[in-house]
Amino acid sequence: MAFDELMTIDEIAKYLRVKKRTIYDWVKKGKIPAIKTVGQWRFKKDNIDAWLDSQKQ
Repeated sequence: MAFDELMTIDEIAKYLRVKKRTIYDWVKKGKIPAIKTVGQWRFKKDNIDAWLDSQKQ
């Protein structure tokens, strides 16, 4: 996995159009796929897109 595929908290919040606090809450509750590397949360865009598709009802 290349690091350029990973998104930061700021990037994922902007991508999903939610506040950073919402992303932190989702991570804490295990609701969103995330990777913690070097003490920082990162998000793989492919996993986020798949997660979004799975949220459709």
